[in-house]
Amino acid sequence: MGTGKRGLIATAVTVIGAVAVLAAPGAAFAAPRPTPSPTASPTAVTNKDIEAVRKQLDALYHDAAVATDAYNAAEEKSEQQSAQIVALARKIVKGQEKLAKLKARAGAAAAAQYRANGLPDEAQLMLSDDPQEFLDATGRVLQGQRATKALIAELTRTQQDLKQYADDASAQWTKLEANRKARAAAKKKVEQQIAAAEKLESQLEEKEKKRLAELEEQAAHQAQTAWLDSGILEEINGKASAAGKTAVAYATDQINKPYEWGAEGPDSYDCSGLTSQAWASAGKPIPRTSQEQWRQLKHIDVKDMRPGDLIIYFDDASHVAMYLGDGAIVHAPRPGRTVTIAGAGSMPILGVVRPDA
Repeated sequence: MGTGKRGLIATAVTVIGAVAVLAAPGAAFAAPRPTPSPTASPTAVTNKDIEAVRKQLDALYHDAAVATDAYNAAEEKSEQQSAQIVALARKIVKGQEKLAKLKARAGAAAAAQYRANGLPDEAQLMLSDDPQEFLDATGRVLQGQRATKALIAELTRTQQDLKQYADDASAQWTKLEANRKARAAAKKKVEQQIAAAEKLESQLEEKEKKRLAELEEQAAHQAQTAWLDSGILEEINGKASAAGKTAVAYATDQINKPYEWGAEGPDSYDCSGLTSQAWASAGKPIPRTSQEQWRQLKHIDVKDMRPGDLIIYFDDASHVAMYLGDGAIVHAPRPGRTVTIAGAGSMPILGVVRPDA
C-alpha cells in the first residue's frame, strides 16, 4: 500500500485522539492466539497502525456505551414520570368530582336554612316555647354545627389536595421535559460515536479489517488468559439458582441476535437490555442500565459468583454480561456485533452483582 493510504489512517487516528487501551468486547473467550501478520513493508499500514485504530475503536464504542446507558436511564425516568403524571391527573379528576359533591352539599344546607325563614338553627332554638322541642332541637343544633365544621374542613382539605396534585403534576412535567432533553443529547452522542467508529473502520481495506479482527481477538485472549492464570476459576464453583437457570436459558437463547443500542428485544439487544430482560423472564425485574444494576443490586465477590450473576465491566460500569460458568459469559458486545459467548476476563472487571440475592 502507498504512503497516501498510510497517511490517511494515521490522520484519522490523530483526529479522534489518543485513548487508553481497552480489551475488545465480543471476542470469543476461548479463542486461539492469532498468528502474527508478516512483517510489513515500509510503505504498508503496519500492525502498529492497526493497533492504534483498535484502541480508537474501543474508545469510541466505550463512549457510545456510556451514552447508551445515559439514554436508557433518561428513557426509564421519562416512562416513570409519565406514569406519575397520569396518576396525578386521575387524582385531580377524582378530587374535582369530590369538590363538586361537597359544594352541592353546602349549597343544599344553605337552601334549607333559607327555607326556614333564613334563621340559623340557634335562633330558631331560642324562639321555641316547648321544653321538649327545645331539648330535641339542642341536639340537632350540636349535630348540625359538627356537620358544618366537618363539611368546611373537608372542603378545605380537598381544595388543598387539588392544589398539591396540580403542583406535583407541574413539577413532573418539568422533569419530563428535562429528561427529554437529556435523552436527545444522549441519543446524539451515541450516534456521533458510532458514526465516528464506522467511518474509521471504513478507511481500512479488507485485509486490514482482517488484521484488526485478529488484534481484537488477541487482546481479548490475552486478557482472558491473564485472568485464568490468576487461578480464580479454581475458586469459582457456585451453582445457579432456579431463577438464575431461567435467566441463563433466556440469555443464551438470544445468541446471534444483533446488538442495537437502546434495544430490549426480542429481535435485538444492548448489553443491559439483554441482562434486564433475561432476569425479567425469571420473574425478577432489575434496573434497566448497567450502571443502575451495579448501584442497586447486591455485590458479590468474584470467587463467589454463580451462573446467572451479572459481571459489570469498566470503572464507569458501562458494560454488563451474564456469567455462564466455566469462565464464560454471554453478552451483547457493541454495534456491529451479535449476542455471543466470550471470556469473563476478556474485559476489565469492576465487580459482580446478584439479582436474586
